[in-house]
Amino acid sequence: MKQRTIKEAFSIQGKGLHTGLKSTITFRPAPVDFGYKIKRTDLEEKPVITASAENVIHSQRCTLLSVDGVQVATIEHALAALYGCEIDNCLIEIDSPEFPILDGSAAEYVKNIHRVGIEEQSKERIYYEVDHEIEYFDAETGSFLRLLPSDSFSVHVQIGFDSDVLPVQNASLENLSDFEKELSMCRTFVFIKEIESLLKTGLIKGGDLDNAIVIYDQLIPQQELDRLADVMGIERKQVDKLGYIMNKPLLFPNEPARHKLLDVLGDISLVGKFMKGTIIANRPGHRVNNLFARNIIEHMQMKPVLEMVEVV
Repeated sequence: MKQRTIKEAFSIQGKGLHTGLKSTITFRPAPVDFGYKIKRTDLEEKPVITASAENVIHSQRCTLLSVDGVQVATIEHALAALYGCEIDNCLIEIDSPEFPILDGSAAEYVKNIHRVGIEEQSKERIYYEVDHEIEYFDAETGSFLRLLPSDSFSVHVQIGFDSDVLPVQNASLENLSDFEKELSMCRTFVFIKEIESLLKTGLIKGGDLDNAIVIYDQLIPQQELDRLADVMGIERKQVDKLGYIMNKPLLFPNEPARHKLLDVLGDISLVGKFMKGTIIANRPGHRVNNLFARNIIEHMQMKPVLEMVEVV
C-alpha cells in the first residue's frame, strides 16, 4: 500500500476539554515519510513537535507532548482519526496548548478528512510486522497491553470498573476500514465521583454534557448535582436514578469501551508506523498506552540490529 495524506487543508474550531481555551486546529497535507507533526502557531517561533510516544511527558486524563518546553495536550482523538483513516503524513497546526475536544470523539475530524479527500502518495508504506509478542504489564493496576504477530491489524479491548453502571465491557476493531462507522463517534466518559477532584486539579474546565458521558453510579443529592453543574457552567439536570448523564443518548451499549479503543489507537499512532499485529488491551489508559508504545518503539529500533546479527 502507498503512503497517504489529505488532499487539502481543513480547519475546525472548538474548546479544550481541560483548559477550556478556544482554538482553531488546521490539518495540512504533508510529504512522504513526514509522519504526524504538530505546529504551535500561537507561539512566536511556531515550533514543531513530532508526534512520538517518546515525547509524551504527561498522561493524566489525556496525552500531552512536550519538546524543549513546548507542549500540546489532548492529541489522542485527532491522531486516532488520522490513524483510523490510514493517513501516514499530516501537519497539524494549533493556536493553543490543547486540541479542541469537540463532541468528545473523533467524528468531526474523520468527517473533514473524507470531505477534503485522501491522496495516495508515490512511496510505499513500510509496516512494522510483529514477529514476537510484546507486552507491557502494570503491576499496580493490573492493566496490560499485548501485541501479537498477525498478517493484519486488529485491536481488542476490555475495560472494567468497580461500578454497577459500568462494570466490564468489551470492544473490538477487526480492520481500520471499520474505524469510521464503529469507533469514530464514540465519546469520552467520566465518573461522577471524579468530577470534583478533576476540577480542583485544574482539569475539565471545558467539560460539558455535549462532549462527555457522565457515569452516574452513586446517588448524590440533587442539590449537590446542581452545585457541580453551576461550577462547570452547564445546564442543571434532574437526575433520580443511576445510569448515564449526557445530552445525547448512547450510540452503542458499549460506547465507553469503544472510546477506550479509540484512545488506544490515538496513543499507539505515536509509534510512528502502521503495524501488522493484534493488540489485546485490558483496562487501558493513556499512561499504560504510552509505556506500551515506547516498548514497541524499542523493539522496532532493535529489529534491524537483530536481523543483521542473524545474517552474520
